[in-house]
Amino acid sequence: MKHNNQRKLNTGISVDCVIFGFDLEELKVLLIQRKTAQKAPDSRFSLPGDLIYNDETLDEAAIRVLKELTGLENIYLEQLGAFSALDRLSKIEDKIWLESIREQPNERVITIAYFALVNLNSFHPSPANFATSASWRPIQNVTSLAFDHHEIFESAHQQLKAKLQTQPIGFNLLPDKFTLSQLHKLYEAIVGKELDKRNFRRKMIKLDIVKKLEEKQVGVPHKPSNFYEFNQKNYQKLLKEGFDNFGF
Repeated sequence: MKHNNQRKLNTGISVDCVIFGFDLEELKVLLIQRKTAQKAPDSRFSLPGDLIYNDETLDEAAIRVLKELTGLENIYLEQLGAFSALDRLSKIEDKIWLESIREQPNERVITIAYFALVNLNSFHPSPANFATSASWRPIQNVTSLAFDHHEIFESAHQQLKAKLQTQPIGFNLLPDKFTLSQLHKLYEAIVGKELDKRNFRRKMIKLDIVKKLEEKQVGVPHKPSNFYEFNQKNYQKLLKEGFDNFGF
């Protein structure tokens, strides 16, 4: 990608990213706390996002935003869709914030949203630019966000659940080695309901995308479980071709 010496922002187009992580117990989303021109923290949380530059594609902009605002890179990233409601910048708190950082705070902005999946324990978000903090929040605790970001967040969650029906993308949220119980808990966290453990394990084994290791948990207060890893060949095949109705 080539850049001009003086890069110019496209003030009418932005990207926003919904970043999901899993701590082996809960599904979480990464939120930032923005700051004003006076560098004071804003009480409202938002999704990581920014205006795009005129010399970059949408995908390049999303990758840049993830790197600049969170320190995350080389992760699963997928375009979610466009959000262009006429009132998406109409909340009074958002207008005040925009007035503190932009020359044209009332200009209409259309955003292209993305969702990303990360192994939460492998990354340590490092906020930059207009973010004062970046923190993981359980998805059930996300009730109000800046702009229309709650709508974007809900759309991303629904897309994640839908994709899980036909592709094993949830594995992007796990460490290299995991137990079947941890995998089961991940799927329950994503779909938001209990899944029969025996039936779930039978389906996973049938798909042949996990491989049992000769290694067990240590230092746990219960009977140690075997670790598993991805069957990378079959995983990549199913990721590309998909499968029919996994049944969640």
